Amino acid sequence: MSNANPSDPLDHKGLIREAYRIEGLTQDEARSIFLDWALNLPLGHDQHAAAADLLARYGADQPDNPMTAVLEEAKAPTGRAKRRGGWRARRDDEVTG
Repeated sequence: MSNANPSDPLDHKGLIREAYRIEGLTQDEARSIFLDWALNLPLGHDQHAAAADLLARYGADQPDNPMTAVLEEAKAPTGRAKRRGGWRARRDDEVTG
């Protein structure tokens, strides 16, 4: 019997649901499961919003579960790294270096 639920667009493989059922789940295991889930999220789904929805679904009942902490981190948008390249980066290096 499969734990997958194809009718759940946010957790169609049941990874997050099953993670909350694993007794003794570690933070590293939760991160690994989350990564697998994130890589399999259907195109067009906002990962941050999906993580927030799953957190509301499962995390409220299990605030101390490592997956709750992982989903908390995942729901917050991250700042994009800004990279300066080309002539601007070379010019700064020449002035300071």
